[in-house]
Parts: sequence; structure tokens; C-alpha cells
Amino acid sequence: MRIAIVGSTGAVGLEMIKILEAKSFPVTSLKCFSSPRSEGKFLKAFGKNHIVQVLKPDCFKDIDLCFFDASDEVSKEWVPHAIESGAWVVDNSSVFRLSQAVPLIVPEVNGELLDDPELRQTKLISGPNCTTVQLVVPLKIIDQEFGLKKVVVSTYQSVSGAGTLAVSELKNQTEDWVKDRPSRNDALPYVIANNCVPKIGSIGKNGFTSEEMKIMEETKKILGLPNLQITATAARIPIERGHSESVSVECINEVNIDQWKKALRKIGGIRVIDDDSQVQASFSAHGDKVDIGRVRLDPYSKYGLLFWVISDNLRKGAALNAFQITERLLKK
Repeated sequence: MRIAIVGSTGAVGLEMIKILEAKSFPVTSLKCFSSPRSEGKFLKAFGKNHIVQVLKPDCFKDIDLCFFDASDEVSKEWVPHAIESGAWVVDNSSVFRLSQAVPLIVPEVNGELLDDPELRQTKLISGPNCTTVQLVVPLKIIDQEFGLKKVVVSTYQSVSGAGTLAVSELKNQTEDWVKDRPSRNDALPYVIANNCVPKIGSIGKNGFTSEEMKIMEETKKILGLPNLQITATAARIPIERGHSESVSVECINEVNIDQWKKALRKIGGIRVIDDDSQVQASFSAHGDKVDIGRVRLDPYSKYGLLFWVISDNLRKGAALNAFQITERLLKK
């Protein structure tokens, strides 16, 4: 296939290239697009050096499939160009996620939507926010087994979710802290080293941030539960990679932990960790699994369940999920 990656020099774009190579994806040609500051650089993939280009009219000519891992502004302007050129698009921005005409996909949860023949007309699939991806997988099984009534989730998100510059900034700030010197921040709106900030994105009139609203609204759409009671709190923590979530749910029917774990283990991409000493963010970094541990019943309600979820935000949270979407499309 003739592939294009928009945002190829970013954290997710680079991860996308690694996955395509590791999975031996049938690539006959690859076009790498990025911002003007990366124009002219070379990216090595599939044994060749690929020059990084900037987006321009007709740049998607002869492309079969295009991955967008850039900003909302870039996707809003250039995704229509790619589709008009005849390419299929898997877009990881938030621009099209809540559009009724665009499927929002996590293959293990609602991959059957990719079988819809009408999708051949739109040729556009949206990938969810990285924190939503890892959350909806266990919630889907809870809904199947016990019925899902209410969800309260708190996320602890690594700096790589804000891009490669934020990762560099964390390293520099950590060195500054060790050497007792002042730090500067550019990639993030605050100094993150030795810090934890319960605010990701802009705060809306309802008090929730844009990141929290993404989690709440995207989860409802993916699960097909528009009336689900769900609230979220999103915090940024000073680690490089891997997002963690503390989840509390209220079910319609009485919860059975063993029944839930058994159902989870039947799902590809899930790893249930029974040894709570092994439940840590680094356990999942650079992996393809969604890890679930610290599972316990609510001591005050037989309908309540609490657990911890970990995932590599650059892989399963973005690049790998996009690849799995494409993989299922090809099979159909």
C-alpha cells in the first residue's frame, strides 16, 4: 500500500513507523509529512531514507492510506484534501471524533462498525483520546457482564502525551531541580518536574477541562451509552511515558470479580495482573497491552467495582490503535 503519515516526526508519528515496520505492513511507498521546521530532514523506515515534506495541494495524490497524528488545526484543514484525493484516513485528532458521520473506533470494543459498507463513502475513521482508549476496553466488559451505570475516573498522564518537546522539557527540568537552579517551561504551561498538575487543557464553564470532556463524551459514543453517568479528572505527572487511571464504577447488577476477570482474559490486548505489587506504570511502557490491576469490590456496595488501568499512551493509546483499525479494514 502507498502510505502517508502526517506528523511523522512527532512522538506518535515515529511510533507509527516503528509499528508498521515491526508488523511487516505491506508498504510499497511512504510519504512523511511534518511542520516546516522539520522539512528536508530524513526519516529511516523500511530500509530507506524518506525525506520529510510539508503539506501542499495535491500532496496526497496516489496515496491509499493516510495516518494523521498532528494538531487539530492540521487535521481540520488537510483531512478533507486526503479524502478528496481518494485516500482512506485514520485521524487521531479530536476534530471528527464526535461527528455522527465518523466512527470513533477502538477495535476490541466497537470494531464491528468498520464492517459498515457506507464507510467506503466517507473513508474516514477517528481514533479516540489516548486515555479513552485504555478506559473503554474494561468498561465494555463490565457493561456486558453486569450493566454499567456510573463511572468516575481519574487519569495520571505522562508528559509524552503533550509531545516530544514536553519529554525533553521534563528531562531538562529534572536536571535543573537536582542542581537547584530555576527551570523554564515552553512545551507545557507549567513546570512539571517534581510536580503534579490536575489540569490538562482549558477549563470550561462547567469546571471540567477539555481533556476531561474528551474522556467523558468519547466514552459514551464508543460504548453506545449516551446516558452513561461519567465524570473525569485529568492530571499531568512527571513521568515520560505511560498513562494510568484509577476507575470506580457502579453497576446495574451485583459484581463478581472472578467472572469479570475471566471475561477480560478472553479479550485480545488485555493483561489482568493479579499480583498488585506488579501494577506500575513502567510495567506497560513500550508494550501493546492494556494492563488492569488493583481490582477490588466497593466495601459499601455490592454493585461497586474499583480498579487501576495502565497503557502505553503512544502505542495502544494512539499509533497501535490506528494500526489495528487499518488491520481490520484490510481484512474486510
